[in-house]
Amino acid sequence: MNRSSARIFSYFTVTILCVGLMGCGTASRSQLLAAEQSQVALRSFQTRAFDTLDKEKMMRTIISVLQDLEFVLQDANFSLGTVTGEKFVKNNVLKMTVTVRQRGENQLLVRANAQFGVKTVEDPLPYQDFFNALEKGIFLTAHQVD
Repeated sequence: MNRSSARIFSYFTVTILCVGLMGCGTASRSQLLAAEQSQVALRSFQTRAFDTLDKEKMMRTIISVLQDLEFVLQDANFSLGTVTGEKFVKNNVLKMTVTVRQRGENQLLVRANAQFGVKTVEDPLPYQDFFNALEKGIFLTAHQVD
């Protein structure tokens, strides 16, 4: 192979590699965008804002709700604002960690994270069930009903 042919072959090889890498970059960007959209959707049904600043009462209500939903409490840390519970569902352990933090000047943000084993639960139903029960629990606590 002469020098001219070798040079053309090198340019051709570099061009093919660059085009191939650009294609991979496009696929990676679209996958990244899809993953980000998926995370935003997941966070939207994992999180609720409540018009109260009484963190202790919220934490106690979360504990009651998790127990009502048949979770066994593993940990509750009032200073960090976290509660973790587990229960068996279809021979697997469902773990739910709920975090409470202040949002703005008059709200608490409650975020629930459910996991089956090590995989995050992406189905909105367990989160909807938890937040529906939490809203009822908050109502009952506010009206001092046991």
